[in-house]
Amino acid sequence: MASSMITFIILGLWTTIVVLSSASTIIGTKLSLELEAQALLESGWWSSYNNLISNRCNWPGISCNNDGSITDIYPPPNIVKVGVKFGKMNFSSFPNLVHLNLNDHGLNGSIPPEIVTLSKLKNLYLNWNYLTGELPSLENLSQLAELDFSHNEISGSISQELGNLKSLVLLRLSWNNLTRSIPSALGFLSNLTHLEMRSNQFYNYIPPEIGELKNLITLDLSNNKLVGLIPSTLGKLTNLTTLNLSNNKLVGSIPSTLRRLTMLTSLDISNNMPVGSISSTLSQLIFLETLNLSNNILKGPIPQKIGNLRALYSLDVSKNKLNGPIPFQIGYLRKLISLDLSKNQLNGSIPSQIGYLRRLISFNLSHNFISGEIPLPLRNLSHLDNWDLSYNKLSGIAPIFLTSFPDIHKNYIGHNCYKIYSKSLVGNKDLSPYTCSLITRRKRILNHLKIFLPLTVFPAFLIYGHLLFSRSNLKSNNGMQESKTGNLFSILNYDGRITYEDIIKVIEDFNTRYCIGIGGHGSVYKAELPSGKTVALKKLHRLNAEDPNFDKSFMNEIKFLSEVCHRNIVKLHGFCVHQRSMFLIYEYMERGSLRSVLTKDVEAIELDWSKRVDLIHGIAHALSYLHNDCSLPIVHRDLSSHNILINSNLEAFVADFGAARMLDLDSSNQTILAGTYGYVAPELANTTTITKKCDVYSFGVLALEVLMGRHPQELLSLFPSNSLLQNIMLNDILDPRLSPPTSHLDTQKIVLVATIAFACLPMEPKSRPTMKQVSHEFLCCQRSLAKPLGEISLLQLVASEMDVEKELCN
Repeated sequence: MASSMITFIILGLWTTIVVLSSASTIIGTKLSLELEAQALLESGWWSSYNNLISNRCNWPGISCNNDGSITDIYPPPNIVKVGVKFGKMNFSSFPNLVHLNLNDHGLNGSIPPEIVTLSKLKNLYLNWNYLTGELPSLENLSQLAELDFSHNEISGSISQELGNLKSLVLLRLSWNNLTRSIPSALGFLSNLTHLEMRSNQFYNYIPPEIGELKNLITLDLSNNKLVGLIPSTLGKLTNLTTLNLSNNKLVGSIPSTLRRLTMLTSLDISNNMPVGSISSTLSQLIFLETLNLSNNILKGPIPQKIGNLRALYSLDVSKNKLNGPIPFQIGYLRKLISLDLSKNQLNGSIPSQIGYLRRLISFNLSHNFISGEIPLPLRNLSHLDNWDLSYNKLSGIAPIFLTSFPDIHKNYIGHNCYKIYSKSLVGNKDLSPYTCSLITRRKRILNHLKIFLPLTVFPAFLIYGHLLFSRSNLKSNNGMQESKTGNLFSILNYDGRITYEDIIKVIEDFNTRYCIGIGGHGSVYKAELPSGKTVALKKLHRLNAEDPNFDKSFMNEIKFLSEVCHRNIVKLHGFCVHQRSMFLIYEYMERGSLRSVLTKDVEAIELDWSKRVDLIHGIAHALSYLHNDCSLPIVHRDLSSHNILINSNLEAFVADFGAARMLDLDSSNQTILAGTYGYVAPELANTTTITKKCDVYSFGVLALEVLMGRHPQELLSLFPSNSLLQNIMLNDILDPRLSPPTSHLDTQKIVLVATIAFACLPMEPKSRPTMKQVSHEFLCCQRSLAKPLGEISLLQLVASEMDVEKELCN
């Protein structure tokens, strides 16, 4: 009896404790939420939302957990203006805050010390502001994974305590005023993938402990005052893709251990003081795209094995003491856009193999001891915008083909070719001029006629947001000005006032180091605007710009992209037509083209099955929009993996509308053949009539390419042979770089994509579905699988093609 009573008392006490504890938790949670609400009110950040405090989890830039406690603060700068109110927020009132992003908010003053109390914080972005003072002690932020304080005015030194943040994956402190040594304790951050500390005032040595960061992908210590040797331990960073040590005071030789960095795509050690020769072991870096060793004290010859760097598009070894002949193996670098060998002691002749570099935009051999004649194969370099052969020992006759090089007219003085070349061939020996008054007259005529070309209704202006199509539309407001030469400029707000000169300054007059791609008609440049926003510039090659067909393509791009608005169609921010250049300005896509992503193993693997299916969905919806939701149907006509752009979130965007056409519902829509080989619908080989079904065929090819990881050319040659397709399983054609799908849902989606792709490929256009049907199918259909993936043949997919007479999934 007594025992039962004791048990009863204990249970009663336990229940009381639990109830009190629960009540205490509820009270504590309520109090915490009230403190959060109070902090938001006092900050004044969301001043227009003060009367809706109970609805704070729906405010722009705020996310909450299930209890209503704030976990994310990321106010959009265009809606919430923080600025000087930064210090009014009591950050210690947010115990559950995980993500804090105040990028580009005009913040000033020092970093509030309360931030270091946010023990659950994983992402902290205060970049692109005006913060001053020193870095606070951050050792309590043990869960911090991403830290970006770049582009501020933070001073002082970095504490060794930063090495305690073992969860850090990304650390960006670039563009500040940090001084003293880079702490060796950073070597403890074993999870770090990005370490960016450029443009500070660091001095002393590069700590060899950085070589322990085995997961590092990007290492940028450029634009500091670092001294001493380049640590040989950097050779242990075998996952590194970007290594930038430029603009320091490093000495000694370039470590041979760098040959182990076989994943490198960019290596920049320019503007230092290393000595010795360029090691031939660098030829093992076969994925290298940019190599800059300029402005050093390197001696000896350029190694012949440099021809092994077949992925290289920029090579700069200028301003050294290199000697010997130019190796003809440079001609193997067929992707090269920029080649600078100037200001060395190179001798011998110009290798004729240089003429193989047909993508070359910039070519500089000036200030060497190059002799002999200019080889005729250089006539193949039709994309050159900048070339300089001055101050050598060249002789013979200046080839007349040089007059066709872009921008040569800028050197025009009189009627003599020698004068035309005076800025590019000056200082050479016995270089005989041609008398070419006919050519110079032609250029005069062309320059005069350009005044009346269709594009010159806006000959030199930049427009954001909307387009103007007649001279009468151009007025003097909104910053438009007319120069004495008749050139017109228009400036509209886009994250600040941007002029043609601003754009040119940002990319240093189309310096090739900003070039991120080149095509048959133009080159693409990456530009960071003064606001910090990044855009892509597509500049038309000047020779193409004088071709009326390219005028039409350029106008098409402006016309269509100004009229469409879809989340999966690339945005046009503006354009410029200028006597020096014509270019379009797009939103920047970090991953480049779909073709580029699929050809790189690392990026292709990151594009897993779920992302690939989503990517195909997005393209389908964009095409359906073009065909059905515009004022007149728009046919893209050049859908290919080259013209699908991928952003940082691996989302797809349809781009390049230069060949697009609006369908006139009252005409036959005759056109010349356009498109990319391998994607063009078969009926266009026999007819010039364009229809929506042409895009449908291209979409089918593209969908298969995404599933296979390569263009399905061989597979298309078998289609639709039943006997051959019967023996090929769907599993056999999927991209082998990805593991087979493990989830049933992913498998269903892959089968659906493959079925739709084959339904888009019949020879007869009327047998193909519409893009509206395809889009509808993606939105609502789920196909049950009667067989495992490995037992589904391509013939079965073709046999189960979509019903093109009606929409499915009603």
